[in-house]
Amino acid sequence: MGPRGNFGRLLWSNGISGFGTQITIVALPLTAVATLHASPFQLGLLSAVQTAAFLLIGLPAGVWVDRLRRRPILVRADLVRGVALLTVPAAAWLGVLTLPHLYAVAFVLGVGTVFADVAHMSFVPAVVPEERLERANGRLEVTRQVSVLAGPGVGGWLVSTLTAPVALLADAAGYLVSARLLSGVRVAERPRPPEGRRLWAEVRAGLAFVLGEPVLSRVALGGALTRIALGICAVGYPLYLFVGLEVGATVYGLLLSASAVGALAGAAVVARVTLRYGVGTTLYGSAVLVVALQLPAVATGPGWRLLIFPVSSALAAAAGVVFNVAQLSYRQRITPEHLLGRVNASMRFLMWGTTPVGGLAGGLLGEWLGGYGVFAAGVALLGLSYLAIVTAPSIRRAGAAAR
Repeated sequence: MGPRGNFGRLLWSNGISGFGTQITIVALPLTAVATLHASPFQLGLLSAVQTAAFLLIGLPAGVWVDRLRRRPILVRADLVRGVALLTVPAAAWLGVLTLPHLYAVAFVLGVGTVFADVAHMSFVPAVVPEERLERANGRLEVTRQVSVLAGPGVGGWLVSTLTAPVALLADAAGYLVSARLLSGVRVAERPRPPEGRRLWAEVRAGLAFVLGEPVLSRVALGGALTRIALGICAVGYPLYLFVGLEVGATVYGLLLSASAVGALAGAAVVARVTLRYGVGTTLYGSAVLVVALQLPAVATGPGWRLLIFPVSSALAAAAGVVFNVAQLSYRQRITPEHLLGRVNASMRFLMWGTTPVGGLAGGLLGEWLGGYGVFAAGVALLGLSYLAIVTAPSIRRAGAAAR
C-alpha cells in the first residue's frame, strides 16, 4: 500500500475515533449527572480519573513507544478503549451501573489515550515525509475538528433520544472501526532496542531534551496551564450550561461544538501561515490572539453569554489550532527519531499531567462558587494560559530555524 493509502487510513481512523470521543465527552459526564445524580465534586473526580494516567504512566509510556512498533500500540489502545466503553451500557441495561464503575472505565480510557496519543504523534513522521508534516498535521487536525463540530451535537441528541449510557455505544464502535483501519497501515518500523540504561534513565533523556529546548519548554508550561483550565471547564460547562441554564442536552452539545467552526478554519490555513511567517512568528502571533479572543466569553453580562461564548470560543479555537499544529510539527521536525516517543510523552506528561488538578479544582470550585463561578474560572484561565508564550517574544526568533 502506498504512502497516500497509509495516510488515508490514518486520517479516517483519526476522524472516526475522534467523532466517538466527542460523543463520550458529552455522554460520560451526563451519565454521571443524569443517571447517577453525581455531585459537583464527584463530577470533578470523574474528570480527574480520566486524565490521571497522563500523570501516572505518561513518561514510561514514551520509553515503550520508542522501543516497540507504534502501529500495534495504536490498534491495541483502540481495542481496549472500545471494550471498556461497551461495559457502561451493558451495566446500565442490567441495572448495576455505579459511579465506581464509571471511574474505572474513565481510567481505562485514560490509559489507552496516553499510549494512543504518544504513539500517534510519533507515528506520523513514519507515514509522511518531513516536508509535508505541517500539511499532514493540518489535515489530521481538520478531521479532529470536524469531529468536534459534529460529535457533541450528535452526542447530545443521542443522550436525549437513547439515554447517556447507550450513547456511549457510538464511541465504542468508533474505536473498533479505528482499530480495523489502523491494522491495514503498512510502513517500515524498526523497534529500537533498549539503550542499556534503566527505564528512568531513558525517561530523563526525553525530559532533558524538552526542558533544554526554549520553544518546547515554554509550550509545555502554557500547555500545563491550559490543561488545568480544561479540567475546570469539564466541570463548569455541564454545571453552568446544562444544569444552571437548563439548555438541554442537544443545545449543550451544539454549544460545545462551536469552537470547532473556528478550529476548522485554523487547521485549513496553518500550513500556509507557517510557510509564510515561520514557526516562531506563527506560535507567538497565534498565542496573542488566543488571549485576546478567549476572555470576552466571561466579560459580558448574563444576557449575552450564550451568544458571546460560542463566538469567542470559535475565534479563539482558530488561533489555538494554528498554535497547536505549528508546535507539533516543529517538535516532530527537530527531535531525533530515536527520542521522538519519549519527547512526545514528556510533553504530554508536562501538559496533560496537570489535568487531574483541573478536574479536582473544578469540583471544589463548583461546590464553593456554583456553576457560573467555575465556568468563568475555567474559561478565563484557558485564555490566560497562553501568556506563557506571549511573555516570551524571543520565541519568534527561536523558531526561525524550523521555518
